[in-house]
Amino acid sequence: MKIALGSDHGGFHLKEMIKRYLEERGIGYRDFGTNSTESVDYPEFGMKVAEAVVSGEYDRGIVCCGTGIGISISANKVPGVRCAVVSDTYSAQMSREHNNANILALGERVVGAGLALKIVEVWLETEFAGGRHERRVNQIGDIEKKYKG
Repeated sequence: MKIALGSDHGGFHLKEMIKRYLEERGIGYRDFGTNSTESVDYPEFGMKVAEAVVSGEYDRGIVCCGTGIGISISANKVPGVRCAVVSDTYSAQMSREHNNANILALGERVVGAGLALKIVEVWLETEFAGGRHERRVNQIGDIEKKYKG
């Protein structure tokens, strides 16, 4: 599995912790930035990760900002992305099983480090259930097509 990572300044420390977590487990990743706590704009990094995932170069993505909200909104603007803001392990599991979320968004100022890493673990280990959920995920894709122009 290959993971695309990105954050703004508000999620930088959490992204760095996630990198260490992935390294310890031998999971490949690429860090799309940012590389410090200097103020930057989250849409740039949400888009970079989203494009990397949609291209197929990376299997999934993880993005972080202060709350996870802004960077997730940005990532979700890229057609084919299903980015879920998650702050508990049950939602992490359901975002994969039912929604086939391909990007996970976390808020450094919202979720503590231990919980965040447990969320990442559950999210990475959970597979899409398919079945009736596949029909619904396909309907999301149909909505994207309708508004793509």
